[in-house]
Amino acid sequence: MATPSRKTSTASPQASKRALPRDPSAEVPSKRKNSAPQLPLLQSSRPFVEGSIVRISMENFLTYDICEVSPGPHLNMIIGANGTGKSSIVCAICLGLAGKPAFMGRADKVGFFVKRGCSRGMVEIELFRASGNLVITREIDVAKNQSFWFINKKSTTQKVVEEQVAALNIQVGNLCQFLPQDKVGEFAKLSKIELLEATEKSIGPPEMHRYHCELKNFREKEKQLETSCKEKTEYLQKMVQRNERYKQDVERFYERKRHLDLIEMLEAKRPWVEYENVRQEYEEVKLVRDRVKEEVRKLKEGQIPMTHRIEEMERERHNLEARIKEKATDIKEASQKCKQKQDVIERKDKHIEELQQALTVKQNEEHDRQRRISNTRKMIEDLQNELKTTENCENLQPQIDAITNDLRRIQDEKALCEGEIIDKRRERETLEKEKKSVDDHIVRFDNLMNQKEDKLRQRFRDTYDAVLWLRNNRDKFKQRVCEPIMLTINMKDNKNAKYIENHIPSNDLRAFVFESQEDMEVFLKEVRDNKKLRVNAVIAPKSSYADRAPSRSLNELKQYGFFSYLRELFDAPDPVMSYLCCQYHIHEVPVGTERTRERIERVIQETRLKQIYTAEEKYVVKTSFYSNKVISSNTSLKVAQFLTVTVDLEQRRHLEEQLKEINRKLQAVESGLIALRETSKHLEHKDNELRQKKKELLERKTKKRQLEQKISSKLGSLKLMEQDTCNLEEEERKASTKIKEINVQKAKLVTELTNLIKICTSLHIQKVDLILQNTTVISEKNKLESDYMAASSQLRLTEQHFIELDENRQRLLQKCKELMKRARQVCNLGAEQTLPQEYQTQVPTIPNGHNSSLPMVFQDLPNTLDEIDALLIEERSRASCFTGLNPTIVQEYTKREEEIEQLTEELKGKKVELDQYRENISQVKERWLNPLKELVEKINEKFSNFFSSMQCAGEVDLHTENEEDYDKYGIRIRVKFRSSTQLHELTPHHQSGGERSVSTMLYLMALQELNRCPFRVVDEINQGMDPINERRVFEMVVNTACKENTSQYFFITPKEPVNFLS
Repeated sequence: MATPSRKTSTASPQASKRALPRDPSAEVPSKRKNSAPQLPLLQSSRPFVEGSIVRISMENFLTYDICEVSPGPHLNMIIGANGTGKSSIVCAICLGLAGKPAFMGRADKVGFFVKRGCSRGMVEIELFRASGNLVITREIDVAKNQSFWFINKKSTTQKVVEEQVAALNIQVGNLCQFLPQDKVGEFAKLSKIELLEATEKSIGPPEMHRYHCELKNFREKEKQLETSCKEKTEYLQKMVQRNERYKQDVERFYERKRHLDLIEMLEAKRPWVEYENVRQEYEEVKLVRDRVKEEVRKLKEGQIPMTHRIEEMERERHNLEARIKEKATDIKEASQKCKQKQDVIERKDKHIEELQQALTVKQNEEHDRQRRISNTRKMIEDLQNELKTTENCENLQPQIDAITNDLRRIQDEKALCEGEIIDKRRERETLEKEKKSVDDHIVRFDNLMNQKEDKLRQRFRDTYDAVLWLRNNRDKFKQRVCEPIMLTINMKDNKNAKYIENHIPSNDLRAFVFESQEDMEVFLKEVRDNKKLRVNAVIAPKSSYADRAPSRSLNELKQYGFFSYLRELFDAPDPVMSYLCCQYHIHEVPVGTERTRERIERVIQETRLKQIYTAEEKYVVKTSFYSNKVISSNTSLKVAQFLTVTVDLEQRRHLEEQLKEINRKLQAVESGLIALRETSKHLEHKDNELRQKKKELLERKTKKRQLEQKISSKLGSLKLMEQDTCNLEEEERKASTKIKEINVQKAKLVTELTNLIKICTSLHIQKVDLILQNTTVISEKNKLESDYMAASSQLRLTEQHFIELDENRQRLLQKCKELMKRARQVCNLGAEQTLPQEYQTQVPTIPNGHNSSLPMVFQDLPNTLDEIDALLIEERSRASCFTGLNPTIVQEYTKREEEIEQLTEELKGKKVELDQYRENISQVKERWLNPLKELVEKINEKFSNFFSSMQCAGEVDLHTENEEDYDKYGIRIRVKFRSSTQLHELTPHHQSGGERSVSTMLYLMALQELNRCPFRVVDEINQGMDPINERRVFEMVVNTACKENTSQYFFITPKEPVNFLS
């Protein structure tokens, strides 16, 4: 504005320029034009505050193609309907002054602020500066999500821009200075601490917030130092107390050490005593070992003659055993020949036995032939007698032919019946296949319905339980009751489900629909009162709305891209459809496409529709209460969740009817099959009877012929048996002759066998004589070997004794060396050194100036191991009395003494440092707290006055629980909008949305006269205010913002200011 009077300059997105009737020199912005004129920089003579916004230019930014806004120096109102670009100007201010995208609450990437379909966007802000205006340009690259910065048309970095903006005291991140639409609710959510920090940064002196931060840091360091001093003091006291406790232990340590030194001297002498004892034992063992060695030599010499005699006996034994083996070979050969003769004799005996058996077989065969001949003759006689008694064959052929004709007729009837049964079975199989197909279709429909019911059960369990109860109790209701709307609605096309779910609230989608008030009361009493289920219920209109025609034909709307009304997108029972038409006017709400969205402004202006759906958005059109102008708002459609499953109930009913018809046909076919099976069974029974009769007649007809054939067959068999004769006497004579010949051969073989047995017996006698000689030689050899073994055993024992003595000598020698080595190691002696002088004449000195009163030289110590061990046990017992001590106790005692001294010095330094911090806190606190209290008092005064002018009450105070906790200080706002209530702290939950908006606005105005920031931005804070408070607040804004030397003010609202200024 050109003058500081109460005027408003507006940049309305509804108009093509800004109307300023009292300031004809004001700049005229243009919206969405191809190019914008280059505006001259304003001179410093204009009444702008340092850092105020002189010009805002946008290109391809949010809703704008090209737009330039030239605000006035004081109050600037931006008026326009929702969705027409008011907040786009606020976003341009924020982003153009290096603000973060997330601060706007819309998107976290700067590329989202570029107009859809464009690859680059630009925002340019011109700020007033006495030394020359500052022009900041931000170019945005969508693909890279990157910004390019320019200051006065020269490329720069974002950090330089932030420094330039901060130098002008511009804080777009401070809600007390810059309050975008999406952050209005967050102002009330600010804690007292956050509000104090925002207020300090906004209107306080530059050093106020710095002093506050220093105080918090000083206080934190003070707490750390206090804690450190306390911990070190406690630790120091513990160290002093511990050393006092260990003082006696140190003295006891030195007493114990005297005993340990004596133990050490005893342990040093003990190896020497052990060495001497072992050395003497070694000499004794060495003498015994030499004597045993001589005895071994003598025993070895005495064994030599015995060895020679044993060797002679062994050679004789080998000779006899060789002769015995030769005799054994001869005996074996003779025995083999005897065995061969015996085998031949046995074969002759076997041959005689075989001849006798063959004769016996022939005798048995002849007896069997005679018996069979006798049996056959008797059988022929019986058959001839039966043939005589058999009557002549009757003339049975006519009866057989008649039965054969009857059988042929019955077979034809059976074949016909079987054919009918097969046809019936095929018909049944066809019907069963049809039934299975229909059942599968019904199951698929039921599965789809189950999906809808599962979604209902998962989201609304109480409603699902009520549905189950309704299905079991429909007899309790007089008229029709429809299940929840989401179950009864069936979409014609699943992709249109989102329109219905976005149009009908969730509470009504799960509501039961009744036609009778009485039925609904019965249902609610049972379900809500008795079962405690949370359900919804509605009543359908008495007169049906389901078929009402829309006020405008769909053909009229097709030019805008509309393709249907909501009602035509789904099917539902008449009560449900009637209720939705009456309650939500689904027959009046059209659904459009992307084409509709592209020409949405024309659609809104020309059709005057209240609600419109495009492909992805919902538009609600209202008429302003204040200006009778059209206001539209749009929201993105939510994804459908419940109605995406479609079940065609009409088709399911048709399938159920089809299933009933198939079942009826199946029953008829089954009845026919049963009748046909009974007929087939009857025919089969009759066929069996006729066949039995025919069989009996045929048997009677063929019986005589069969008897004649049997007699003829038996006479033939008898003739063959009589011809097959055998001469037993001749066979017996032949067998006797052969047996005699074999017995002659057998006698000759027995004579040869007797001679061989005599030879074998003679050889056995010779072998026995040799064995007796060998036994005598072995006996003598065994006696010599026994004597030799006895002598050898004595030799082995003596040798073993010698080895043991030698090993013992070696062991003792090794032990002597080890003991010598150990004794030298104990005394720290080298290979050529003798016993040290100190172990012979001197008395060792004990630390701390105490000398031992015991004799400590070797010659004064015991000379036997028993005496040394006894004295060691005594001294160790005395040393063990000093329990609870360890070798490091003196070192720890000394180390603690040094640590106590060091801690004492450190504690002095910490206390000095703590005093310095307390002095700093006292100085900084005085510089910070007094100005802050004065500032809060001024804010409180103006805030209270603003509330008083509205017949309400409000106050602002500086609040803290503890005066020393500087990080807990905060500004508390308390308000009262009704005289009957008390002052309550402003919170996001206690006050209504309108009350929070009023409180926020009045607090910001209270800062206005105190603040020296270049400008303020408040976006649609009057939303939710009632008309009276809205008018009062606006008057205060105007009065405050239009005073001399006040900050520039941007006030964004969708309402005309005429109603307020009239």
